[in-house]
Amino acid sequence: MLDVAAHRAGESDARGLLELSGPTGGRLARVAAAVNTRGPDRWSGPFYFVHGRRQPIAREQSGFRVGVDLGGTKIEAVVLDGDSAIAVRHRLPTPRESYDAILDTIAQLVRRVEGEVGEAGLPVGIGTPGSLSPATGRLRNSNTVVMNGQPFVEDIQQRLEREVRIANDANCLTLSEASDGAAAGCRVVFGVILGTGCGGGVVVDGELRAGANGIGGEWGHNPLPWPAPDDPRESPGHVCWCGRRGCMETYLSGTGLALEHRHRTGEEVTGRDVIERAAAGDEAALATRERYASRLARGLSSIINLLDPDAIVLGGGLSNVDWLYARVPELWTQWVFSDVIHTRLLRARYGDSSGVRGAAWLWPKS
Repeated sequence: MLDVAAHRAGESDARGLLELSGPTGGRLARVAAAVNTRGPDRWSGPFYFVHGRRQPIAREQSGFRVGVDLGGTKIEAVVLDGDSAIAVRHRLPTPRESYDAILDTIAQLVRRVEGEVGEAGLPVGIGTPGSLSPATGRLRNSNTVVMNGQPFVEDIQQRLEREVRIANDANCLTLSEASDGAAAGCRVVFGVILGTGCGGGVVVDGELRAGANGIGGEWGHNPLPWPAPDDPRESPGHVCWCGRRGCMETYLSGTGLALEHRHRTGEEVTGRDVIERAAAGDEAALATRERYASRLARGLSSIINLLDPDAIVLGGGLSNVDWLYARVPELWTQWVFSDVIHTRLLRARYGDSSGVRGAAWLWPKS
């Protein structure tokens, strides 16, 4: 808990105490609203004490909010300013083997970026792989396995001593791009991460739609639709880490792209290698890229048929393949149940920053 004391008379005028409540309704702090009267070299404004040190309370009009992207290899924190521009950014490696160390690293980054903008107690949003179980409130399906089954929301709120909002990383990307990114102004947006995994998110009228079960947009663990009858790798499909077969993630992730090329050629390459070879005209890589585009078009066609979004935004490493943005819409006409298709396929405007920006956007601009 906070070590809180009122600002003493003689240092400034204390003008009232405000009782703050934490997310569980318990007493969080008593805060003194203070006005400095001793010159420009001394701090003025509302404050609280943390472990004997005076901390300013964030002013709503600043518009600052913190976004944290909890990745498998790095944890990144930013502060968005009132214009939703990144004011400060810091990263640290993810201590994947220790849940407590992950909590400590997040807290360290949040306080560091707050210190650089001169504000404390800012709103914090966190994007993480996996999702929160509506039944237990604990994290599930995270590829940072030490996080699974942990009361992450409760624990990080205790570390940061404030309410924290949490969302899936693909949801955060979608929210960022729907708010002021490539899909700004669109009513219905579906966002996709094509990277080490294959996540998705849904935003309608500017709000995330996580759904009744907290899995809205999780298209990557649906089966690849319309499997080619002459392709034995499409039916029954690859074994997925989730325990099922044929999940789209096993085809559309960077790992899936590399696996497909290896099955066809026997070559041990990365997804990046395949794309670079295709761009250079390698015939085997071109064929692998075409199969990838067909599978992506089929997967996105099922989303269009179900959700009918104004825009689909791609993020992740494979979103940087320019060729996909022309080829996939050419292909998806075969499977979309409509004589016209107005849905646009867009590249994420903010690239790798979309996720961390979307985490901050979990707190709309004040």
